Amino acid sequence: MDPVIIILIIVSAITLALFIPLKGARSYKYTPPKKRFHEAEAVLSRRLLIPGTEAYDSYYQTHPEHKEADDKSRSAPGLLSPASRFNHKASFAASRANFQLIDFLGTLTHGQSPGPESPDQRPDQHAANSDPKKNSGFITQWMKKTGAHSVGFTELKDYHLYSHKGRGADTGKPIPRMHENAIALTVEMDYEMMQAAPQGSSVMESSEQYLRSGVLALKLAAYIRDMAYEATAHIDGNYELICPLVAVDAGLGVIGRMGLLMTPDLGPRVRISVVSTNMPLTHSPSKPERTTLHFCDLCKKCADNCPAAAIPSGPQTKVDNISRWQISSERCYHFWTTSGTDCGRCMTVCPYSHRDDLFHRFIRWGLKNNLLFRYLAVKLDDIFYGRKPTIRPLPDWTNIDD
Repeated sequence: MDPVIIILIIVSAITLALFIPLKGARSYKYTPPKKRFHEAEAVLSRRLLIPGTEAYDSYYQTHPEHKEADDKSRSAPGLLSPASRFNHKASFAASRANFQLIDFLGTLTHGQSPGPESPDQRPDQHAANSDPKKNSGFITQWMKKTGAHSVGFTELKDYHLYSHKGRGADTGKPIPRMHENAIALTVEMDYEMMQAAPQGSSVMESSEQYLRSGVLALKLAAYIRDMAYEATAHIDGNYELICPLVAVDAGLGVIGRMGLLMTPDLGPRVRISVVSTNMPLTHSPSKPERTTLHFCDLCKKCADNCPAAAIPSGPQTKVDNISRWQISSERCYHFWTTSGTDCGRCMTVCPYSHRDDLFHRFIRWGLKNNLLFRYLAVKLDDIFYGRKPTIRPLPDWTNIDD
């Protein structure tokens, strides 16, 4: 047989094998938690405990297993500290400015006291705005036109909510399920800014998008209240629920190996905010992609590149009787306190985080649709980007002291 024909047959066979629908990920399944978590258990809540106080002593008497790791992090320089490893004057100052504004915005999450033109004085509003489809359609278009990358709607479920507040004056206060629905919003984190992770531009971009997602959630909540419905915004530092769990049920992605939401177009390169409400809304279909979980199982690049060794490299394990990957939040946070940034290295090296261009959309299509494609993509990503990609320099424009 003509060698050219043989080569064409081989190429055709390989092409067919790579692109025929063959997902091969039935054994991978996302399962939501079965119980609610106390916010005080989160490492970012525990960091606020002050040694010598009653709250500090009380917590560690009940949870002595966390004390050594938490005290180790407290002894480190701290997030955005000038004494930290990646201290960078301009990006750290910009990040502090963002977080300062986020702290202020946290006072607005539940709205203001009723005024002379409050919704309760406009009882006719409910009748005019009770169509779930129209409400969801308006919100989706408005949020996307003003900065959201994706918008999803779901029933607010018990396991979305923390059981109790774990920060501030309301620490220990039970969190009731006040609303029927939740709206999840994602915003994109800039590709170039994240390439220098875990250096200063990563925390600068992270804080910028926490701020951006917070503004979107706050104005959406204000809009809903003006339409005579209840609404609460859940933003950085002021959460009453777990945003990634809401986002999964709202059809925006699935939680991957690194413990972050993996979206179809940007992977984990997003920040999330949520608005809970009693406004009638249509619910998005929840579609946690099993093929993404399969790729996470194959890839392991986030685990291999995590500077804190906080991401497991093995298969999913049973945690509270649910199969999942569980990161070490203590190791992760300790790296934050020594580096001065919130890292983002795992997000940067993830193959799903590459630019959302035509080529990478084709790759993501292949990952979703073909088992063999996923195996090949792991190897090709290592060839083109490196198994341990080089950490890029900070963007030139951020180096104002040079």
